Amino acid sequence: MIDVHFWTTPNGYKILLALEEAGAAYRIVPVNISEGRQFEPDFLRISPNGRMPAIVDHAPADGGEPVPVFESGAILIYLAEKLGGLMPDDRRSRKTTLEWLMWQMGGLGPMLGQNHHFSHYAPERIPYAIERYVKETSRLYGVLDERLADRPFIVGDAYGIADMAAYP
Repeated sequence: MIDVHFWTTPNGYKILLALEEAGAAYRIVPVNISEGRQFEPDFLRISPNGRMPAIVDHAPADGGEPVPVFESGAILIYLAEKLGGLMPDDRRSRKTTLEWLMWQMGGLGPMLGQNHHFSHYAPERIPYAIERYVKETSRLYGVLDERLADRPFIVGDAYGIADMAAYP
């Protein structure tokens, strides 16, 4: 059984997609970030950065103690390696999957977050910030559109963790 410490964030949904696709048994453990629950000591022991999501694998492949994993990209890789079928086995396609996963983790995800923050939630309207993040988001969508122009999924014909990361 895998506990998914979850709140309704794009990063949280990535993990649910992977678990559902793999048919894995999991239990959602809600962590209400609007109440600051991600900063409670019990959660910080699992996710030292205090961010969603995090998992605890109570049945790790090595049969040892439960394994906590934090950061959505690390969780997706962990689940792909544990459960199979979420990432290609051949070295070149695996490399491409990891490149696109890191592209989402370091680019698309953070830029969309900043775009939405400054466009919708910031206490004051800052035109420079809005323009900067809207332009960068548009550029990154262009990169993704170009990648998907001749293939059904980010890594060829295989739906996998790169797609699950980019979708939410």
